[in-house]
Amino acid sequence: MELAEVLNKTHNEQRQGEAFGVTLASNPDSKKFYIESYGCAMNFSDSEVVASILNSAGYGATTEFEEADLILVNTCSIREKAELTIRKRLTEFRKAKRLKPGMLIGILGCMAERLKENLLAEEKLVDLVVGPDAYRALPELIKEAEGGQKGVNVLLSRDETYGDIAPVRLNTNGISAYVSITRGCNNMCSFCVVPFTRGRERSRDSQSIIAEVQTLVTDGYKEVTLLGQNVDSYYWVDEHTGITTTFAQLLEQVALVSADLWVRFSTSHPKDITDEVLYTMARHENICKNVHLPVQSGSTRMLQLMNRTYTREWYMAKIDRIRTILPDCGITTDLITGFCTETEEDHQETISLMEYSNYDMSYMYFYSERPGTLAARRYTDDIPLEVKKRRLQEVIDQQGILSHRSNQKDIGKIFKVLIESSSRKSEADWQGRTSHYKITVFPKTDATQKPGDYVWVKIHHYTRATLLGNIVDAPF
Repeated sequence: MELAEVLNKTHNEQRQGEAFGVTLASNPDSKKFYIESYGCAMNFSDSEVVASILNSAGYGATTEFEEADLILVNTCSIREKAELTIRKRLTEFRKAKRLKPGMLIGILGCMAERLKENLLAEEKLVDLVVGPDAYRALPELIKEAEGGQKGVNVLLSRDETYGDIAPVRLNTNGISAYVSITRGCNNMCSFCVVPFTRGRERSRDSQSIIAEVQTLVTDGYKEVTLLGQNVDSYYWVDEHTGITTTFAQLLEQVALVSADLWVRFSTSHPKDITDEVLYTMARHENICKNVHLPVQSGSTRMLQLMNRTYTREWYMAKIDRIRTILPDCGITTDLITGFCTETEEDHQETISLMEYSNYDMSYMYFYSERPGTLAARRYTDDIPLEVKKRRLQEVIDQQGILSHRSNQKDIGKIFKVLIESSSRKSEADWQGRTSHYKITVFPKTDATQKPGDYVWVKIHHYTRATLLGNIVDAPF
């Protein structure tokens, strides 16, 4: 699932579980829930929907799982390592349950959908198993589990978008927020489990999306990221007027909500991102100039086995088109090494395509076979692990060269930066991002500055992953 790779902050590791804690219920005697999320941005967005549903059911949140009456783990099945991490975490929660009779443990999301009753019957790790389209049923399932039954609902839906549920922003900085616009996926990439765990693609109605963005702006947010497994295939038809909304049109509508709001989106499938989207990005200064365009492999033979529906040459032409319409656009990608039957020649084609595309950053992984996928049914996972890891390291090394080149070009340039927080390394510095999604660190120079402010920063140095600069006057 390409969405997993774009918004999380590490290059080669799945984002670790993140616990959310906010005060959702005013009654100190209310039951408490604790939630950890793993994997993609969509899972973190879904956790905010779950929090809203639980809030309506009278639950408050806690950041300490030992205090919780209900522990939920929102899971990912995209790679084996993620599932192993989650199983280990569930075992730890089970120990806490022994010390607090009545505590319930539930598993949500893709892993719940993929493994279903196995988590209940065989491993007895959880009391609730709830798929990504069944969160509305959580209050009823909790009651069943409290009565001694196992609460299970993993039915997939053709129309559920949670568009009418106002998410509770969890662990938020009050600046950036996710807004889900599609769910599910119609692409059947052979390596990917998402179509089987999140179902068919469906688009959320545009009116509810715009309303959510307007609320965020009113609440002081400065950046939204439109989320979907494949945002470019967003397509909504108003049943009352018959008016259709494409992704390019939706993107423009969101940008027009406020000129002071930065707009991002993720993820784009190369076959679906259109010139209309690129021209829309060019027209609006507040649509961030970054495109995440997962390629997965630079070999046409591999792309065919992966069922990516494009060739090496077609992808290169798409890169050319982005560079033509948006000359200063940042481009990032996803890469998989060691897919079934991959040869050294295939691998070298990936290296050369990286050079051609000149990526600013990549999310890089070696292939991990997922049960139930088309690849697991059709192909043999025949590349030795040591070869996968060696090729991955070569891809990482190549990206290091490209990132160095990309950052070097920024020396002396002035960028608009949205302040996100103090730097992780020093309270004397701010940390933010450019429109191109590059992390930027710079000294605090004005006591009135705060997270959520836009500043202009002139770059004077860089590390592999970070630009370093100083605040300057606006260049106009």
